[in-house]
Amino acid sequence: MTPDELKKRTKQFGLRVIRLVEALPRTRTSDVIGNQLLRCATSVGANYRAACRARSKAEFAAKLGVVEEEADETAYWLELLMEGKIIPNSSVTTLLREANELVAIVVSSLVTAKRANQVGNRKSTI
Repeated sequence: MTPDELKKRTKQFGLRVIRLVEALPRTRTSDVIGNQLLRCATSVGANYRAACRARSKAEFAAKLGVVEEEADETAYWLELLMEGKIIPNSSVTTLLREANELVAIVVSSLVTAKRANQVGNRKSTI
């Protein structure tokens, strides 16, 4: 997946979560969960874009780490919506799958970036 494809995918993810949050029932619980969910889900795409503009490999890895944390937190809030029976599971399942896939993609990218950085560091010490 190219960086541009992942930018588009993370933006679409954020937009889908926005629509879900707008459809939540107006209760104290769903308002709190909805606010948290909205913040972390929209942060996934914003932080990925920031990572793509990183000035160094270390900054890139650090920003990708934030993307991983935000995507995982999004999965947590989606799980609470499901397990708390706040909305039907069918409304959340595909978003939860996408959050978990984004976590897996970012973790894989982090492993690759860290491996490349370690190899680069070894070469520079020779």
